Amino acid sequence: MSVVIQPSGAERSSEQAFFESQKLPSKKRGMTFEALFYRQLHQVTARIHDTEQLEQIMLETSQEICKLLNADRLTLYAVTEDQTAIISKIKTGLNSSRDLKLPISPQSLAGYAAFSRTALNLPDVYDEDALKRIHPSLTFLKEVDKRSGYRTKQMLVAPIMDGGTLHGVLQVINNKSDEPFGELEVDGVTELCKTLATAIRQRVKGPEGGIQRKTTKYDGLISDGILTEQELAQCVQDARNEGQSVEQRLMADYSIKPAQLGSALAKFFGVPYEPFNPGRIRSEMLQGALKREFIEEQEWMPLEESPDGLVIMCVDPEAVKGSRVVPQVFPRVTKFAYRVTTLVEFRETLAQLFGAAADSSTIDQLLADMDGGPIDDGNNDESLESAAADNELVKFVNKVIIDAYNQKVSDIHIEPMPGKFKTGIRFRIDGSLVPYVEVPAHFRQAMVTRLKIMCDLDISERRKPQDGKIKFKKYGPLDIELRVATIPSAGGVEDVVMRILAAGEPIPLEKLGLTPHNKARLEATVSKPYGLFYVCGPTGSGKTTTLHSILKFLNTPDTKIWTAEDPVEITQKGLRQVQINKKAGIDFALVMRAFLRADPDIIMVGESRDKETVSMGVEASLTGHMVFSTLHTNSAPESITRLLDMGMDPFNFADALLGILAQRLAKKLCDCKAAYVPDAEEMRLFAAEYAEELRHTQSWKQDYAGESKKMVDKWMQAYGDSGQLKLYKAVGCDKCNKTGYKGRIGLHELMVADDAVKKLIQERSRVAELFSAAVEGGMRTLKMDGMEKIMMGLTDLKMVRQVCIK
Repeated sequence: MSVVIQPSGAERSSEQAFFESQKLPSKKRGMTFEALFYRQLHQVTARIHDTEQLEQIMLETSQEICKLLNADRLTLYAVTEDQTAIISKIKTGLNSSRDLKLPISPQSLAGYAAFSRTALNLPDVYDEDALKRIHPSLTFLKEVDKRSGYRTKQMLVAPIMDGGTLHGVLQVINNKSDEPFGELEVDGVTELCKTLATAIRQRVKGPEGGIQRKTTKYDGLISDGILTEQELAQCVQDARNEGQSVEQRLMADYSIKPAQLGSALAKFFGVPYEPFNPGRIRSEMLQGALKREFIEEQEWMPLEESPDGLVIMCVDPEAVKGSRVVPQVFPRVTKFAYRVTTLVEFRETLAQLFGAAADSSTIDQLLADMDGGPIDDGNNDESLESAAADNELVKFVNKVIIDAYNQKVSDIHIEPMPGKFKTGIRFRIDGSLVPYVEVPAHFRQAMVTRLKIMCDLDISERRKPQDGKIKFKKYGPLDIELRVATIPSAGGVEDVVMRILAAGEPIPLEKLGLTPHNKARLEATVSKPYGLFYVCGPTGSGKTTTLHSILKFLNTPDTKIWTAEDPVEITQKGLRQVQINKKAGIDFALVMRAFLRADPDIIMVGESRDKETVSMGVEASLTGHMVFSTLHTNSAPESITRLLDMGMDPFNFADALLGILAQRLAKKLCDCKAAYVPDAEEMRLFAAEYAEELRHTQSWKQDYAGESKKMVDKWMQAYGDSGQLKLYKAVGCDKCNKTGYKGRIGLHELMVADDAVKKLIQERSRVAELFSAAVEGGMRTLKMDGMEKIMMGLTDLKMVRQVCIK
């Protein structure tokens, strides 16, 4: 049985309190001081591993080691070159600068440890009978005590061994509790000696026999040709100087990817690398017994059962194995599979499985913690406001928003039912609604009131719809904004829908998911000096994201760009962005008029929803400005008829228009997708569906078979593999929650206003004629674009049909 070290001083008391707060099962509480001891030991050994100057770091950490072992002093000896003696390199507590040199023989305690290659744990070094029982020649050299007046009593001495090679001796002197050193301290010294032996072995000769260099756990980056030896050495030094981790510096200074770091760590520790898996799901059986703080401190966590054993993800597998805490936490598990990971991916996995750092409780725990008593659901605003401020309810609402953000949710739907029925909360993920949790009926009005308070709405108004915004940074750990709409529904209840606004940097145009055909046409169209360009599609189809990608493409130091948005979601340097505020009377038309007086080159108006805004857009484009905007329409040709119906002059509008990009978001196939070669009939039907719009064009009417063959030949050239076209089907894995789909891909329909299209606009032609002319001019419809993305392996026909009318 291990001897538990006694806590000493305020620091140990606080650490004890920390471990007691973990609320571990009673069988696991006995390990708390051991866990603390090994965590502190790990911090010391990690510093030894990471340093170039071993003697310097030992000098710096010697006080930490003494504190850890509850010891008064320590001495570190190194073997001389001729292997006949040991010489002191580090001495704490001695004023003498003279090195102690001892022969490797049983005539001294340190010499005996080096000679016999065994450790000594002596309760009293002056007990000569005890020393003689170990070896007849063994004595304690009392001269140092006589010179200094110091009284040595307990001593723990261990050889520093690497295999059969002796590198030195570590000597720990006097237990501050005035007791013999216990098993825990013996284990600590053994681990320290192993670390020192590894560190000494890993010192390799520099180029041309120069200065010795200690290998680090990142040396795999050198062998893989990612970094030079000098770059890594500089990075290690910079990290130490700035008090950062080497990993942080490698990622910041050299753009090293986690996978590259993981490969180097796997080579160093000799265990497989475990990357961050976005599809990993929390297991209450494995992670439920542990608290987030414990995992953070220990730097290991259980992931899943595997044929190799219980998978343990850790930052330092050697330290975790040596600490022996894992088998104590899981006493019934007989086999463990240790995996190394980067610190970044460890923290990502921690956030994924244990939630945001602010509160690691699960949503079910928070629901259980909320008071089960009835909350006034009537018209008493004061009692509702009081209930909405209840600490548990506040934590619950924050947790819903944090979980939604972590799961990449676009919208949160809160759907109360009248009477005693529960309130449902659903998340929209990748375009589909997924049930999240159900809340007891008596919390519904307090929850809605809490959300109204967060976005500064009128809590007494329950008969009219309201809309507002939540700046979540004021209430929780995330810097995000939510657009909130409350809608009164049947039974005297209010629904709430919250959209999480995708704040951040614009996506580069090349990463927008455009086909090469559409990308080339889009760049050519938006590079014109003036004109009008629209992006259209339903709510949530990514119109604003696309517009900002186009603006990023056009954003140069010699261009002045003004934007009017509601809300400003994406920010980028070089843009002058204005937030619409209807309450203050600042609408799109007002801001548009102001822009025309502010010497713009490019104007972006978030939405063209009335005649005045569209008219000013046309006028601005005809007077030498480039104008971008969005529309809520289904397709590019339909947008033209919508704008003409608003009262636009067809001739001015035709002159101003450069193009319209319609877009949709279709579910993207997960990486688990399976490729297959379609049979001839499936391919014929696929080609016929693709050519549905093309057959109305002049060339297809004249030679349908010839054009059809040309089209398939082009596909083969662009997407074929070994003379075959492949399609893909959804499979399903843990990453995509067995659905087969993960993420979304944009489908685009770019209509360029060429002469034929402009002529039809002037004639107020029907949508069908505009469609036909646009396709003749090179437009790929939404469905055609989607079907090309099917051949690229990005999605499947079922998903394309779901979002395309034709």
